[in-house]
Amino acid sequence: MELLERYGPWAVIAGASEGTGRAFARKLAEHGLPSVLVARREAPLAALREEILGKTGLACVIAPVDLSAPDACDKIAEAVGAREVGLFISNAGADTNGASFLDRDIAAWEALVNLNVTTMLRCCHHFGAPMRVRGKGGLLLVNSGASYGGIRGLAAYTASKAFMLNFAEALWGELRPAGVDVLTLVLGQTDTPAYRKLLAEKHLPLPTDWATPEDVAKVGLARLPFGPIHNWGCADDEARFSPSSAAARRQRVLLIPGM
Repeated sequence: MELLERYGPWAVIAGASEGTGRAFARKLAEHGLPSVLVARREAPLAALREEILGKTGLACVIAPVDLSAPDACDKIAEAVGAREVGLFISNAGADTNGASFLDRDIAAWEALVNLNVTTMLRCCHHFGAPMRVRGKGGLLLVNSGASYGGIRGLAAYTASKAFMLNFAEALWGELRPAGVDVLTLVLGQTDTPAYRKLLAEKHLPLPTDWATPEDVAKVGLARLPFGPIHNWGCADDEARFSPSSAAARRQRVLLIPGM
């Protein structure tokens, strides 16, 4: 099916103000699919809305929401209103702390867990339920290679991304019989403003082979029907991020009986 038919008439993008989120919004608009654009900062959302309107004629909706707040999903749902959502993209989730676990106040890590786990979980539940009833739709969860194991200095981040990985696999197994697609897109180094800022703070050079936001959006939407995992830059049967390939992990989900 065409993208609009399969995932329309509306998409919701959490983390749409810059980088890969902005690229997803642009790519969807090229296919005639408007988005509810969600992020903390209103100005870049408004600029993106005007850009999409000018280029495609589509009127997107902006929702300035702090995705790390406990009530983030409620505010997103309020902004969406009665619109039928056929695609939810969880794109926010960078670790801006850059510190060891005990070197930050616990509130910083609670906010990170809200951002990467709680808001994502609640939005998948809120938007996924009507998709199951309609028998179509998609949940695309942008992830990181850090999901495959703990890394010093990234304890809460790697743990939250591992939650997303396992959640996406299980949810894919539950929703595929209903016609709803689930994919966690596991990225490596990607050229985003947040990552550039982190590299600058750490006095590290810019990578020469990192992914562009535009490529991430293109590949993510293309791979969405073939969940539950796509490892960036890897063939489906290639194990590079972890000892198991995406194909092997998919087969595991299919083989292990559920409830």
